[in-house]
Amino acid sequence: MLIIPAIDIKDGRCVRLFQGEMDKETVYFENPLDAARHWVSEGATFIHIVDLSGAVEGRPVHTHEVGAICKQAGPLVELGGGLRSLEAVEAALALGVSRVVIGTAAYDNAEFLRTLCKKFPEQIVVGIDARNGKVAVKGWKETTSMDAVELAKRCEQDGASRIIYTDISRDGTREGVNIDETLKITRAVNIPIIASGGVATLEDIRRLMPLEKEGVEGVIVGRALYNGSFTLKEAMALAGGS
Repeated sequence: MLIIPAIDIKDGRCVRLFQGEMDKETVYFENPLDAARHWVSEGATFIHIVDLSGAVEGRPVHTHEVGAICKQAGPLVELGGGLRSLEAVEAALALGVSRVVIGTAAYDNAEFLRTLCKKFPEQIVVGIDARNGKVAVKGWKETTSMDAVELAKRCEQDGASRIIYTDISRDGTREGVNIDETLKITRAVNIPIIASGGVATLEDIRRLMPLEKEGVEGVIVGRALYNGSFTLKEAMALAGGS
């Protein structure tokens, strides 16, 4: 199972939020590039970056920081946050990003998602963020009436290469992964799922590992790594060195 450290960027700094609340942040690195270098030194092969400011504003904000990470850090990078136009996606890929994560735009505009998936096969990931099983959009500020499972099925049909599923109620809380909801999404589709939100201990990763055979290919870890609950090396060793 792939262990993916997260770098969330807000106002130019690497932060972690509590349950997605923009005013409940903890700053871990003043320079996100330093965060990327740290995870590379720990053995990261893939890094998940979220432009939090971009997610709220609806357009990429931290292109300079993302470009620096892609250029200097070394590992593969996936990027989400504010990528709601073809031009924004093209610009992100031009920075050196390996995959882009489409969230709000995937919910709002199925035709847009289909266009992206056709133009950039295997590089389009849909981020489904849910609150009580319902899709949340626009930087988690709006909760819709759509079930996360319904959106997952639609995005698979539209050509998404994989889905990142985040349970907002668990994100940044270190209360543990929502195994039941993650499994529900995984069994609803045939494309790979990346779990996100709530990892607190190595036990949470151990609990996720049986889901690998169901289609969960990796897990994004944030606060637990930044707070030193366990190291990336320890998590990778547990997960099989990925």
